[in-house]
Amino acid sequence: MAPPAQTASIIFLHGPSSSGKSTIARALQATTEAPFWHISIDHLRDAGVLPSERYRRKEFDWSADRPRFFEGYHRSLAAYTSAGNNLIVEHILDTPGWAEALHALFAPFDVLFVGVECSLERLVARETHRGDRPAGSAEADFHAVHRDRWYDLTVNGEEDVAANVERILVAWRSGFRSSEFAKASALEA
Repeated sequence: MAPPAQTASIIFLHGPSSSGKSTIARALQATTEAPFWHISIDHLRDAGVLPSERYRRKEFDWSADRPRFFEGYHRSLAAYTSAGNNLIVEHILDTPGWAEALHALFAPFDVLFVGVECSLERLVARETHRGDRPAGSAEADFHAVHRDRWYDLTVNGEEDVAANVERILVAWRSGFRSSEFAKASALEA
């Protein structure tokens, strides 16, 4: 079965740091019948887009620059999709106003909003093992990121990746959307 034909699609994976979003995204990208870009803040950081070392040395003020960075990131996602590219986006809506801004930017697109859950114990263990996140960020995310979110589908990042991917693809192919992004798009229309 083909995905909705209206426009390019966004499969938005939302969950705490270290919940398994990247693993699911890579497996989705390897499985979908249409080409999807996999985009995350980690990709930009790891590619050297940000002068991360200079921020760490306090030569630049990340707290002052962070709003502009994320505003550009969010707009770039809409620009990629406007050009007809399907996206798998992994992101954490942890800042007031981001969800509303993305609702407006993504209103023209087919968005499947997927919550990725994981136990606190597993999040902390993964965060410790990775060593590339500030200690405690996974726990802070655990207690906050799913609050007031309304998803099309929720998966558990501790469960079988292939099973999670299949559930996401079934939901994407169905074309049925009921998340906060679908509701925001309906209000825009």
